[in-house]
Amino acid sequence: MSRLTGNAWLAEFDQTLQRYYAITCEDAGADGTVLQRYADLPAGEAAMAFAEDYDLGPLDWWSIGRVMR
Repeated sequence: MSRLTGNAWLAEFDQTLQRYYAITCEDAGADGTVLQRYADLPAGEAAMAFAEDYDLGPLDWWSIGRVMR
């Protein structure tokens, strides 16, 4: 749980989800219990694993460019 208490890991996790899926962990309903399963991974990798596990649909490349602005 140590990574989850640090805001940097969670912020990077959310940034990755927002960049590729336009959603935050809060939007997805992921609480500390769910996020704990991914805490041993680097935040970006954890976000991608979370998205795959929960079948999140990625943005298309055109949309990603618009979200990044």
